[in-house]
Amino acid sequence: MTRVALLGDPNNPNFKGFQTSFEAAAKSFTIEPTSVPVRGVDDINRGIRSLAEKPNGGLIVTATTFSMVYRKQIVEWAIKYKLPAIFWNRSQVAEGGLMSYGPDSAEMHRRSASYVDRILKGEKPADLPVQEPTKYEMIINLKTAKEIGLVVPPTLLARADDVIE
Repeated sequence: MTRVALLGDPNNPNFKGFQTSFEAAAKSFTIEPTSVPVRGVDDINRGIRSLAEKPNGGLIVTATTFSMVYRKQIVEWAIKYKLPAIFWNRSQVAEGGLMSYGPDSAEMHRRSASYVDRILKGEKPADLPVQEPTKYEMIINLKTAKEIGLVVPPTLLARADDVIE
């Protein structure tokens, strides 16, 4: 892989932070970083198609609302153009995405239940500390890997929390 694009909404305040970290990491691996700004569904198809016009590209899909709303389209186009794509959520890989690495949503929901319990027992929400995810998971979809002609190394499969076959 020599080029990787970050798919994201430039109007989202988090995107600039994603973009800065992404560009620094890409350069440290001598990968050409690029961004695909998304303001609507047409931008997604156009951006993925443009990235796929040259060989050795990959795609990172940022953790934003649009990437959940349009996950089916993003997955379909990534597969259509045989573009390896990493997502941030298990559901996107279950939908057919290649892989994800991100917070374990089920664990976050379980932890949020303890906050509801504490509030119902009288604690003030403003007094509760903000929590960050503590458990992350990597999911790999082997069916998609085969469909786009990608061989996933056994060492990566061994590190995955779940493999969809």
